[in-house]
Amino acid sequence: MNNDEILRTHGEALALFGTRVHAVREDQWDGPTPCTEWSVRALVNHLTAEQLWVPRLVRDRASITDIGSEYDGEVLGDDPAGAWDRAAVAAVAAFAERGALDRTVQLSYGSSPAAAYCTQMMADAVVHTWDLSRAIGADERLPGDLATAALREVEPYAPGLSASGLFAPAVEPPADADALTRLLCLLGRRP
Repeated sequence: MNNDEILRTHGEALALFGTRVHAVREDQWDGPTPCTEWSVRALVNHLTAEQLWVPRLVRDRASITDIGSEYDGEVLGDDPAGAWDRAAVAAVAAFAERGALDRTVQLSYGSSPAAAYCTQMMADAVVHTWDLSRAIGADERLPGDLATAALREVEPYAPGLSASGLFAPAVEPPADADALTRLLCLLGRRP
């Protein structure tokens, strides 16, 4: 993808996740998600914390060490949807700054082009939008272009994900599976 496509898909993925966050009812925050270790609140907290890292890593060019444990733990406070909105707006703005995608960022696994980091963040938002949709009973269908972009991002490194212990083993998708189904199956989900 070129930089315009990266920014567009990233922004769309975060906006879509945001619609699901705003659809969470008060009685659903402690409910389970397809991520077996996470409640709805923990899932939203995870993705919100990830967005909080973006301005620091991309705009400020901070390292993981510089940031330390600043975004560990609970970041949602009393207004989870508002916390998400603020973090998402800041992340989108940081990636959209002139030249931001051409920078190098320091991530937990080493140096990475900011454009690759943005694409990874888009794919994560797409997958977690499906997780959140399933958890709260929202429409699980996602835009085909976002699913395709996320699948293209994840396919090259998918085989190593279950070995990390952070993902369930891949599931064999049906022969006629669309991009979203293939993506979810690669990540051990059962659509």
